[in-house]
Amino acid sequence: MSAVPDAPRAAWGEAPVPPSWRRLPDRVFALCLVELEKLRRDRTELITRAVQPALWLLVFGETFTRLRAIPTGPVPYLDYLAPGILAQSALFIAIFYGIQIIWERDAGVLTKLLVTPTPRAALVTGKAFAAGVRALAQAVVVLVLSALLGVALTANPLHLLGVAAVLMLGAAFFSCLSMTIAGLVLTRDRLLGIGQAITMPLFFGSNALYPIELMPHWLQTVSRFNPLSYEVDALRGLLIGTHAHLLLDFGVLTGSVVIGVTAASALLGRLAR
Repeated sequence: MSAVPDAPRAAWGEAPVPPSWRRLPDRVFALCLVELEKLRRDRTELITRAVQPALWLLVFGETFTRLRAIPTGPVPYLDYLAPGILAQSALFIAIFYGIQIIWERDAGVLTKLLVTPTPRAALVTGKAFAAGVRALAQAVVVLVLSALLGVALTANPLHLLGVAAVLMLGAAFFSCLSMTIAGLVLTRDRLLGIGQAITMPLFFGSNALYPIELMPHWLQTVSRFNPLSYEVDALRGLLIGTHAHLLLDFGVLTGSVVIGVTAASALLGRLAR
């Protein structure tokens, strides 16, 4: 008996399954909505996570602005620092995002998701940009505090949209990095230890606190391979108008997200076993 061709399947009452690339935006959007719902139910998380950026701006920023210890040209140090702290807050949110996927594995949720028609890349991308949603919510708090401290921030809507895109890409990459590490170490305790071990080197090995030119040569090399440096460079250019390499910054961040999604998707099955 010859096989029934694929084209008439709808006549038998079966809806054709759309290709993976068409399902991807729907899954990403759905997972972002889930993240927004979590934030709506627990707004206290935004307040508690705002404490550390506030301390950096109030204590570190105000003190070093008065000392003039770090040369930043015509830009006041607090203005120079604010985009770096904005990127830092997004990093701290995203770098431990893998703990959530381990929790979902332990609760049996991840196994159920993997047996659906949803591509693994869609699951990872959705979770990555859900981390970006959290980063955007945190960014509003940091930007308001920066404005209250007198930081000269842009009011250009296009620039603010660019800031949102940069934060989404940065958070997406670092959450993918966290999910990749989760797929390798498989336990929350190990992931928490590794996350704590790499967070501060990523932060201090970038241009978030000081210009790259002030770093020793070996640290300058590290900074040029650090995606956080490109995120901060783009944020400074968009928020306070300093010279930035926006095409390069967006290119590096986009490429990093693609690599991160690929790596995390490849390890997702290992995490579920």
